[in-house]
Amino acid sequence: MRIYIVAFIAALIALPAMAEQAIKLKQAPGVDKVEANCQACHTLAYIPMNSPFLNAGGWTAEVTKMIKAYGAPIEDADAKAIADYLAKNYGT
Repeated sequence: MRIYIVAFIAALIALPAMAEQAIKLKQAPGVDKVEANCQACHTLAYIPMNSPFLNAGGWTAEVTKMIKAYGAPIEDADAKAIADYLAKNYGT
């Protein structure tokens, strides 16, 4: 039983360190808007993780969902720049 407790505590200590790995997005127009707006609420790891599944329309829908459903405070011009960046650099 003690080994399980020690393993559990070790996992609790290690997981935050692993989660804080820096995500390097492709440097292109709009990356500043993505970094400034998106990572305020969640990790940027979602971008490359979802890129195999989303085309331009999918990324636009995701950005719209973040604003309308989750209340992300993103200006319309920034939302367009973010969706364009994601479609061009991480779209299918």
